[in-house]
Amino acid sequence: MIRQRIPRSEAGHRDVGDVLQSISSASLGELMSIWRARAHEEGSGSPAVFRCLGERVLAQGEPLLAYDVVSAGLGIWPQDVRLRQLQGLALSRSGATERANAVLENLRREDDASEETLGMLGRTYKDLAATAATRKQRNAFLKRAAETYSRAYEATAGYWTGINAATMNLLIGKTELAQRLARRVRDECLKKIEDPKEDHYWELAALGEASLILRDRSQARKWYAHAAEAGKNRFGDLHSSRRNARLILQHWNEDHGWIENYLRIPCVLVFAGHMIDRPDRTTPRFPSEFESQVAKEIQRKIDRLKPGFGLASAACGSDILFLEAMLDTGAEVSVVLPYNEEDFVRDSVDFVPNSKWRARFERVLARSARVITASTQRMGIGGSSYEFCSQLLLGLAAIRCRQLDTTLVPLVIWNETPGDGPGGTASIVENWRKIGYEPEIINLEKICRRSLPLPAGRQRRPLQRSRPAGTDTAQTSEELFGARVVAILFADAVGFSKLTEPEVPRFVEHFFGAIARLTKKFAGSIIARNTWGDGLYFVFDEVDQAGEFALALAEMATKTDWAKKGLRAELNLRIALHAGPVYEFDDPITGRRNFSGTHVSRAARIEPITPAGQVYASEAFAALAAAHRTSNFTCDYVGQTPLAKGYGTLPTYHVRARATARL
Repeated sequence: MIRQRIPRSEAGHRDVGDVLQSISSASLGELMSIWRARAHEEGSGSPAVFRCLGERVLAQGEPLLAYDVVSAGLGIWPQDVRLRQLQGLALSRSGATERANAVLENLRREDDASEETLGMLGRTYKDLAATAATRKQRNAFLKRAAETYSRAYEATAGYWTGINAATMNLLIGKTELAQRLARRVRDECLKKIEDPKEDHYWELAALGEASLILRDRSQARKWYAHAAEAGKNRFGDLHSSRRNARLILQHWNEDHGWIENYLRIPCVLVFAGHMIDRPDRTTPRFPSEFESQVAKEIQRKIDRLKPGFGLASAACGSDILFLEAMLDTGAEVSVVLPYNEEDFVRDSVDFVPNSKWRARFERVLARSARVITASTQRMGIGGSSYEFCSQLLLGLAAIRCRQLDTTLVPLVIWNETPGDGPGGTASIVENWRKIGYEPEIINLEKICRRSLPLPAGRQRRPLQRSRPAGTDTAQTSEELFGARVVAILFADAVGFSKLTEPEVPRFVEHFFGAIARLTKKFAGSIIARNTWGDGLYFVFDEVDQAGEFALALAEMATKTDWAKKGLRAELNLRIALHAGPVYEFDDPITGRRNFSGTHVSRAARIEPITPAGQVYASEAFAALAAAHRTSNFTCDYVGQTPLAKGYGTLPTYHVRARATARL
């Protein structure tokens, strides 16, 4: 359990006080708006604004945004202890446990033995225990966590490190000590909650946790019910409390299902659905006359599922109806546009004469917590831009679920018939099912059938199928060019520019030779490859294979003794990964299959910012890896990283093998 402390404004800074006041009462969407608008810069004379904003965002369950906030503050005040603590906590809650542990261990070694630092450090050992491969390793990490929490409690007598010390000691078998600590914490918290003016979420949660340790379930239910009310919509805090409760109940071999009723984290909905019919659509599918009926069905699903988070695109029709309904319930909403807003509005929003879809589109975007543009431009061939958008939506939803340990529910408005091609609703449902997600379906065809008949001239007619491919002797551009979503790898040899002429042949023989041998193991998934000088370029049809190859490549480069092969010992690789839609074609110069497009350029810009020996990836790659449930590697958030040659910043991730950390 982690307690959040909201700092008071510092005297003498009127602007700081104003900004702090706006932050302290803001919802998550408002906090994101404050960050996007850079309102915190009004108080840039003080780190208090960055601390407060980071704490509030963490409490709402957005560790990636919190990491960006506190990292920006550390860029101005690199030695600020509270910002460094929050950076460690943000990393821990985002799943980057080893990096969090390193940040907090550095603070401890600098003689910071505060309750906050030691408590957060104890959490990282608890997290490492959760991912340990063996019981021995798990127990070692739990013991380290118990020692760290106990040291903090002995020094400060703070209840939140005390209750964590009690829980960790229980898990390592020191039941008598754990229950003695739980009683002390219980007595202290009962005194603290006598003041009704303060925020007592953490005291109430500690009372619930102490009751579980003491095996008093009725008292645990009572205190967790009060905590849930006090912590409403503080999903990051609720998740932290729920995790400890589960650990205790598992230790006692008791069912922990009941705790979900009190510390419930609502599900995440990822959405897809048909647009309102275009005026020239041959066969009606979603006529505008049925908009209100579809909206009612969406609301029924939302009322039943009770989601807290929703991700969708924003085309007219199903998307906007879903976003409006979610926002009206107070849910957190994120929007992914397949390409730039101007073209998307023209193609998918503002094509119905005398409608208000454009204004409704602008309103939902203004109220959304986050708006992401998947590609700068639409692919001119096929539906790969929309296919990529749907995969990105699913992946971002999966990442959100992982952060809060909640359920992902795909929801679709669909007529349950074959669609118009890749990237359409039928295609999205097919892809969801291939990965293992079974969606909740609102059957559009049934809604239309039981509703009023369409006006004259709008009745359904048989769909006019296009002429089968190959019936025309002239090749179309789609036959000469294809488009698909791929994973892209760029790598550069660090130290190549220092090679002497005699070393170049040895570089080709040993360095490139080792890479060539490695590619044979992944031959089934590599669909294109190239080299130039010391540069490497690979294209894969699956993100999981791209990630595994990148890590194998990095391991080969860092572990090989290049000096024994007559090369410089410091020789290494920088490796970058990205995923996105690209054009596929027969290269008229090389005669080989090749891939090109703006996403290839985006991948190339990540490589120069990658540290030697590491693998960095874009958010798109991390999202698609999450969507496809990759199990052999994980993507840890690095932050908003400036790209090479002034191409702005990009959310980047560190790709590493999903291996057990060691003491």
